[in-house]
Amino acid sequence: MTNLLTIIVVLLFAALIYGFYLLQKRHLKFSTRVFAALFVGIVFGGVLQLIFGTGSDVVTQALDWITMVGSGYVALLQMLIMPLIFVSIVGAFTKMKESEKIKKISFTVLATLLGTTAIAALIGIVMVMVFGLDGASFTEGATETARIAELAERSTQVQDLSIPQQIVSFIPSNVFADFAGTRSTSTIGVVIFSAFVGIAFLGVKRKSPKEAETFANLMDSLYKIVMRIVTLVLRLTPYGVLALMTNVLASSDFEAILNLGKFIIASYAALILVLLVHSLLLIAVRVNPVTYFKKAFPVLSFAFTSRSSAGALPLNIETQTKALGVDEATANFAGSFGLSIGQNGCAGVYPAMLATIVAPTVGINVFDWQFILLLVAVVTISSFGVAGVGGGATFASLIVLGSMNLPIAIVGLVISVEPLIDMARTLVNVSDSMVAGIVTSSRINELDRSILDDSAAVIEAE
Repeated sequence: MTNLLTIIVVLLFAALIYGFYLLQKRHLKFSTRVFAALFVGIVFGGVLQLIFGTGSDVVTQALDWITMVGSGYVALLQMLIMPLIFVSIVGAFTKMKESEKIKKISFTVLATLLGTTAIAALIGIVMVMVFGLDGASFTEGATETARIAELAERSTQVQDLSIPQQIVSFIPSNVFADFAGTRSTSTIGVVIFSAFVGIAFLGVKRKSPKEAETFANLMDSLYKIVMRIVTLVLRLTPYGVLALMTNVLASSDFEAILNLGKFIIASYAALILVLLVHSLLLIAVRVNPVTYFKKAFPVLSFAFTSRSSAGALPLNIETQTKALGVDEATANFAGSFGLSIGQNGCAGVYPAMLATIVAPTVGINVFDWQFILLLVAVVTISSFGVAGVGGGATFASLIVLGSMNLPIAIVGLVISVEPLIDMARTLVNVSDSMVAGIVTSSRINELDRSILDDSAAVIEAE
């Protein structure tokens, strides 16, 4: 009977997949299909939860097949991270009209990303205090226990490293190994290597313009090919979102989610405040936040549903250049740097909140200004190298908690609500990179305000 029910569940899921395929054939708007997949996945997973319950053989066996779609989609996004970073950063150098602006662009982008991460960390700390979560304890179930054991093993990668040693670990000693993603800091390693390639290109451009032009043409072709691959993968987003949300709802413990309800609300409150900080930065450079959010909605909604900053990169860059008026070089820098440096949600708010929650359990006064300043500094420095597809927030939290000698179990205890919070975190991450692009482009006087003010200049995913 169990096998029969499993087959029925899998066939129902296959029917839903086919239904979304028909919607694609009818050219229904991409964002509409993605949000529909999000809703249908929640409903389908919730129904499985209510009928069979968590941990039933039917759900477990059916999710093996359903997860294949979601995990396959995530794996394809992970496949694209390193090529995307490389072609985007090197492409930023080859597209740059005035090489003298490179210092100003890179400094402003990094300052914006890291500055907002520090503010995001402070907001996360304050929200924990406001909601009275400091020292809170969460229920530990079988899933949480398994997760804690897994994290304990993973934390050995960073627990013995001091902050200076962590900074040194960012430098790529074997770039091919980093392209293969063999290190926890491979992402920032590829960023650094790509920046060196771009700087070398500028040097060759001055001395050997012909060879530099050949390389620029090659990179342009490679950039277009990689972006085309990304487009093909992004077309799978509705199916991936459907599978991922079905898995989340069918395998989650509703009681655990309710117990962590205050943490979810506090997290969303903190992330909304970070978006308000983004709005203030936009106002500072004379950009209307309402105009920004209207034009950025397609890419932000994609980031929310897909939970992938890397997957959103092509749409991110295109939105910056064609809808917000950011110059190409700055858009590529801000978008690609934002994948691995200073993610406000995953590397700012989240680890700061977890550290503040768990600190009182080891006798630390979270209202001590020295603790707050140290935590903000550690979070900001540790925000380098956070990968742009799922798991980055977990690793950032392990680094922060390990650096401050705090228990890491808290990371596993909130696993039940991780996907629910991760959607908003990813949206905030992508928004931060786009705001960094706008602020930087405005600072170097390259922001095309005619495009920014054109209400018809809106980019929609395919």
